[in-house]
Amino acid sequence: MKFFIDTAIVDEIRAAHRLGVVAGVTTNPSLMAKAGQDPKKVIQEIASFVDGPISAEVLAEDADGMVREGREWAKVAPQVTVKVPLTAEGLAATRVLADEGVKVNVTLIFNASQALLAARAGAAFVSPFIGRLDDIGANGSELVRTIATIFKEHHITTEIIAASIRRPLDITEAALAGAHIATVPYKVLLASLEHPLTKAGIARFAEDWRQVTQKTK
Repeated sequence: MKFFIDTAIVDEIRAAHRLGVVAGVTTNPSLMAKAGQDPKKVIQEIASFVDGPISAEVLAEDADGMVREGREWAKVAPQVTVKVPLTAEGLAATRVLADEGVKVNVTLIFNASQALLAARAGAAFVSPFIGRLDDIGANGSELVRTIATIFKEHHITTEIIAASIRRPLDITEAALAGAHIATVPYKVLLASLEHPLTKAGIARFAEDWRQVTQKTK
């Protein structure tokens, strides 16, 4: 499973990219609002150092509008993947953009039928929101597992992006369920690095080394 970083804050993306594990970036209008900068300039800056897919979301609600916006996003950088919501209009736009060679990430997936429809419309990626499902008492990782099973059964190459990741355990569950990618907020990525036994082990090794070097002086 690959890691994408889920943020539009360029400093966070640079810091995550420095770790050597980030294969792409996802953004959305809410994340862009938090960044507080011109969205196109943000995508251009991200594309200057991230080689993998960078999702930029359309705001139109009709297919023609989504296609127009998607074409404009595709011009910003070759890595851009156009993010489209799972609606009837979104599916129609996905087909047009995909036929033009534009990669599409269909977002706001909450059941397996939606994911299958998006894949058949030509989506390069589908994004089931596991955290939001967990919030209402559903099982987000089970949805990922179901989608992965369907895609494998029918030889579908669309990649599954586990989205709405809230905690490190969500990453593990997404990987076990068969997600190709987990898109992770920066703070969750950092939290995934932490374990008290790791810190204790580092401290113990440092102390043992200090004692050894003192004895050999």
